[in-house]
Amino acid sequence: MAFQYQTLAHQLTQKIYNGELAVGQRLSSLRQFAEQQKVSLNTAKNCYELLEAQGLIYVKNKMGYYVKPQQDQQVQLPTHHDFKSKAREVSNLELQIEIQEASINNKLIHLGSIQLSPNLVPAEALRRSIQRALKHSKPEDFLYSDRQGHQHLREALSHHWAEDGFYIAKEDIYISNGCMPALSVMVQSLTQIGDSIIVPTPNFNGQLQLLAVLKRKIVEIPANTDGFDLERLEQAMQNSGAKVCLLTANYQNPLGFCLSNAEKEKVAQLAAKYQCYVIEDDIYAECTYSLNRPLPIKYWDQQGYIIYCGSISKSLSTSYRVGWFCIPQRLHFLRAQLMTQNVAVNTPLQLGLADLIYSRAYREHLNILRPILMAQVEQYRQFIIQAFHSVELRLNQPQGGYALWLQLPEQIDGLEMYRYAQRQGINIVPGEVFGEDNRYKNCIRLNAGHELSDEIRDAIELLADWVRGELVTENVA
Repeated sequence: MAFQYQTLAHQLTQKIYNGELAVGQRLSSLRQFAEQQKVSLNTAKNCYELLEAQGLIYVKNKMGYYVKPQQDQQVQLPTHHDFKSKAREVSNLELQIEIQEASINNKLIHLGSIQLSPNLVPAEALRRSIQRALKHSKPEDFLYSDRQGHQHLREALSHHWAEDGFYIAKEDIYISNGCMPALSVMVQSLTQIGDSIIVPTPNFNGQLQLLAVLKRKIVEIPANTDGFDLERLEQAMQNSGAKVCLLTANYQNPLGFCLSNAEKEKVAQLAAKYQCYVIEDDIYAECTYSLNRPLPIKYWDQQGYIIYCGSISKSLSTSYRVGWFCIPQRLHFLRAQLMTQNVAVNTPLQLGLADLIYSRAYREHLNILRPILMAQVEQYRQFIIQAFHSVELRLNQPQGGYALWLQLPEQIDGLEMYRYAQRQGINIVPGEVFGEDNRYKNCIRLNAGHELSDEIRDAIELLADWVRGELVTENVA
């Protein structure tokens, strides 16, 4: 659970963003606020200090706290293509690999790969957890580890998720070296080379690259900033011949949408109706802006057609290579195959993460991270809108996570923009690799996981200047 001051700060943050607290409005004094909320003066002070650190309120000397003016520039959401769904190969594998390799180049400015700033990683708490785990480890912990994963971590995850409202038995949890290996194991276990996988697009380019490497075809269905088309999903399940979907319901990368509970329940019902397995990638759920994480599709799985996957790479650290896949009872016949395919995970890392969860340090980290992410993503959005002034820009409004999807004028080629950015020491990801048929050719994805530093501001302004220059050239031509 969140600390009380964080809960109060989150409530005030929502009121500020929703306009219930107007710019320049004076807030209650600390003493008044403490009395109104029936909390201690120290709790009230911590709440206001958190909001001040996030740039949402400010102090006037001897006058009190006021709502800070926010850049209220508005921008339209991206438009999205409709298209015919059909089985096809991922056509740009070499480009996918090139861009994936560039995205992890730490010598470039971090606007490409979706990853948190090292400053947001609870390094000290993690160090203590790993040290405690090693101190209390047993002799057998230094032998070959269980390919299913250490029981202590599987139990910790089961309890952690139960606290968030959904239950998965430790016997059904398999620990993997991150989320992508988990997806790979499940795709290979449920399909053969040449089979089709249903995916919404624009879709995380890493997933498309994985399917291309595994020689699976894709059946695309349209997605937009509100979610994906459930009618088209049903049609694809019924008519495409695909028996597996790869879906993200909570804060999908790159669009940032979160399906409603009713939509998630519908997906689970469709999976059962058409006996089409859904591999659910829930890697961003804990990067919510709300106090409570959203439920996964898995919560509504009554017939055992949802395979739940994820990791802590987006909520803790991309370098901490621990993920999982969770299989339903109906797939327990695959256990021997899964144990063979799954690569054993470093035991000390597993035990360290289990300690982080049991000690509540991971929960505390999430409670601190969420309001920071919400404020940081909005800072990025407003700065991007400002930097791209005079450009017909469309920009998503993520409900969680920290991926930003920019749609630029039709004349702009996102791949050319990527090449230019590389020459300037900046890393971005062009929209071309998020789907087929060049549908997203004039789009790019940016990472908002790092602090909006002067270096990143300069990089964004440089990209905006390049776009304006391209538009002038096109107009002259």
